[in-house]
Amino acid sequence: MTFQFQNDLRSFLAKELNAEIPELTVELCPEGFDGDVTVSCFPLAKALRTNPMALAAKAGEFLSSHADIAKCDVAKAFLNITLKPAALMRDTVAAGILENAQLPESERRKVLIEFSAPNTNKPQHLGHVRNNTVGMSTAAILKRAGHTVTQVNLVNDRGIHICKSMIAYQRFGNGCTPESVGKKGDHLVGDFYVMYNKELKRQIAELKEAQPELKDEEDEALFLKTEIGQATAKMLQDWEAAEPSVRALWEMMNSWVFKGFKETYDRMGIHFDKLYLESQTYKLGKDIIQQGLEKGVFFKREDGAVIIDFHDPSLGTKVVLRSDGTSVYITQDIGTTLLKQQDFQPDQQIWVVGDEQIYHFKVLFSILKALGYPWADKLVHMAYGMVNLPSGKMKSREGTVVDADDLFDEMADLARQATLERVPEGQQPPADLEERAAIISMAALKFMLLKVNPRTTITFDPNAAIKFEGDTGPYVLYAYARLSSMLRQPGVAELVGTAADWSVLSEPAEKRLALRCSKYPDALAKAARELDSSALAGYLLDLAKDFSSFYNKCQVKNASDPAVKAARVALCGVARDIIGDGLHTLTIDTLESM
Repeated sequence: MTFQFQNDLRSFLAKELNAEIPELTVELCPEGFDGDVTVSCFPLAKALRTNPMALAAKAGEFLSSHADIAKCDVAKAFLNITLKPAALMRDTVAAGILENAQLPESERRKVLIEFSAPNTNKPQHLGHVRNNTVGMSTAAILKRAGHTVTQVNLVNDRGIHICKSMIAYQRFGNGCTPESVGKKGDHLVGDFYVMYNKELKRQIAELKEAQPELKDEEDEALFLKTEIGQATAKMLQDWEAAEPSVRALWEMMNSWVFKGFKETYDRMGIHFDKLYLESQTYKLGKDIIQQGLEKGVFFKREDGAVIIDFHDPSLGTKVVLRSDGTSVYITQDIGTTLLKQQDFQPDQQIWVVGDEQIYHFKVLFSILKALGYPWADKLVHMAYGMVNLPSGKMKSREGTVVDADDLFDEMADLARQATLERVPEGQQPPADLEERAAIISMAALKFMLLKVNPRTTITFDPNAAIKFEGDTGPYVLYAYARLSSMLRQPGVAELVGTAADWSVLSEPAEKRLALRCSKYPDALAKAARELDSSALAGYLLDLAKDFSSFYNKCQVKNASDPAVKAARVALCGVARDIIGDGLHTLTIDTLESM
C-alpha cells in the first residue's frame, strides 16, 4: 500500500533536487522506537548520489509540516513518522487492501510450474510432501499475484526401478491385489520395491562370498552379475519391445499406484492441469539432438556418442546420446521441455525439484540456450532443500522413509488430541472433530514446510508443528477462527459491513494492526517475485501476533464508545479477511471456530 505522504515527498524531492525520484520504501517502525512507520534514506541517497543524512534532514523538514503527519523524527538517515489516525487508517484499512493485492499488469505473465514428479514404484514420502507443498503453494501465490498459472506433473512410470517392483511382484506377490490385502495400491507396490532390494542385497552377498575377488566391488557394479539383476534388465528390454505380458503387468501395477497417488493428492488439495507420463515422453529429444548436430551445437565422439562441450568449465562435457544411439535422461528432458512449451506457450517454465539436481538443470538450460530457443532464458529451477527427520535421512530402498499417508494420519491424530485437550471440562467434543483434525493437521504440516525459504534444508518435527502457540500453522489458523467467532457474536455481528469512522482509532495496538494489514500486498508481491512462500507465511505470523496484542489491549464487543466499537469491528473484519486470503493462498483451509 502507498501512503499519501510518500507521493507528496517524492514530488517535493523531485522538484528540490531536479531529479527522478525512485519509489520510497516504508517499513513498520521497529518495536521500542517512537513512530508508526520508518523511511530509510540510504537507498534513495544511493540512487541520487547524495548524502543520506542531508537528504533525511530535507525530507524530515518537509514531512514535519505535512497535513497527515503528527510527528517526524529524523534519526541520522532514518525518518520515524507518526501519522495522524485519520490519515493512517485512510491509507491502510480503508484503502481496499485485498483489492490491491496483485502485481502491476506489466509484471503478469503465463507461468507453467511442474512439481511432484513421483515414481510409480513406491508411495509418496515426506520429501514428496515438501515438493508438493512448495509446488502447489508457489502456484497459488503466483495466481493470487495476477499470473496465469498452469500446474503439471511428470510421472516417472518406466525404467529399471519400475521393473524392480514388477519382478518382486512376480516372485513374491502370489497374485495379490490392493483389495485382497486391504492396502493402498501405491503402498503395496512400494512393499515389493523394498522386497526386491532385500533380495538383491542377499544375492550380492552370496556372489561376494562365492567370489572373494569381488568383495571390494560396489554393489551397483555387481547388479548385472546377479540373477535378479539380469532378470530385471531383461524385463526392461521386454517392456521397451512392448511384450504383451510385461506391458499387462506394468499397466495393472501402475493403475494401483495412480489410484493411491490420487488419494494422497486429494488429502493435500492438489490438482494438476496436465499429467505427463515418462512412458510417453522418454523417446522425445532425439530429433532435436540431430538438428543440433547439424547446427554444430553437438559433436560426435570417436565412439559414436553425441556430446556438447560447454565453454563454462563448471559444466564440462555432457553426453546427450550414447554411442549405441540410446537416450540419456537429459535427452528426454530436452524433448519434454519443448513439448510443454508447445502445449501451453508459457512465458516462463518453473521446475520444483530438489537441490541435488542443480547441475542437471544448469546443463538442460544451457543446452536449450545453445540450441537458440528464445524462451530458454526464462527457465527456472526452483531448488528446495531436503527434509530430514530428527533420526536422520530417509532411505526408500530400505523402507525407512516417512510415508506421506502415514504422516497425514499421525498429524491428524495429534491435531485430534490437541483439540480434545482444549474442550472445557464437562462439554462434549465438537461434532465436526474429524474435519477439524484434518484441517488443523494439514495446516500444521504445510505451514511448517512453508515458513522457511524453500532452499533451506529442514528437520521436520510433527509435535512442534502441531502446537497452537508459537510460529505454527495452528496459531495462525486459531487467529482466523477467533476473529470469525468474535464477528459472529451478538452485539458485534450487527455492525459487520457497516460504515466506520476510522479516525477514532488512535490506540497504538489499533494502529499497529492496521499498518500490518496494509503490508499484505507487499508480502504477497515479495513471495511471488522471489518464489518464496516464507515471505507470506512470516507475514501471516506477524499479523496474527499483532491481532493477539490488539485483542488483549482493546475491547471490541464491550467498547464503551459506539463509534470506536464499530471501527474496531471493521478493523477485525479486515484482519480476518487478510488472514483467510493469505492462508488460502498458501493452500491452507480455514476453520470458523476452533
